[in-house]
Amino acid sequence: MASSLNDNPALQAPKRSQPLFSSGTGEGQALVLFVLGGPGAGKGTQCANLVRDYGFRHLSAGDLLREEQDREGSEFGDMIKTYIKEGQIVPMEVTIQLLENAMNSTIKDSGNRKFLIDGFPRKLDQAVAFEEKVVPSKFTLFFDCPEETMRERLLNRGKTSGRSDDNEESIKKRFKTFVETSMPVVDMFEKEGRVVKVDATKSPEEVYATVQKQISEKGLESTK
Repeated sequence: MASSLNDNPALQAPKRSQPLFSSGTGEGQALVLFVLGGPGAGKGTQCANLVRDYGFRHLSAGDLLREEQDREGSEFGDMIKTYIKEGQIVPMEVTIQLLENAMNSTIKDSGNRKFLIDGFPRKLDQAVAFEEKVVPSKFTLFFDCPEETMRERLLNRGKTSGRSDDNEESIKKRFKTFVETSMPVVDMFEKEGRVVKVDATKSPEEVYATVQKQISEKGLESTK
């Protein structure tokens, strides 16, 4: 790669001795829920429900990266393209900065301080860095689903989704990656009592009913 991470001035963000926000919905605060689950666990459907009923802003790490690489004048665009082209993981500093920018923009534009962050953190170091730099998450919503169920769902989705990774071989790799890299994140937060674990094998309606019950117990109220 032509330049190293350290050569990129866009990533030389000031080091903070404490997070940008504290956890909450008041001035100087932000409320973040991480949303994790294996491929095909139904995260997207449940995030849409939570946005509708609880007023969250849904931030997808993957979507933010895709948007940024195509945004004219982006300070990160070329770097993101290079990493993706070479099959490498985009540095977490970039993803964290994009999430922070999106949060600041949302707060400025609408005053909304409630965020669902989907597809991040994928690894332990990402979780620790985000909480140290931006804001400690309130809890992680973990959609627990066995591999066989997810495989069936993704193969069915692949018939119409047009997604190149909804095939048998890619599904196996994606599930293995999730177990090896993302489950330690879930385990760490679970030890801290910051995981809401939901059985994602049931129908979307049944899963959402469980989500509502459990997050209500954590003190989150519907905006409806």
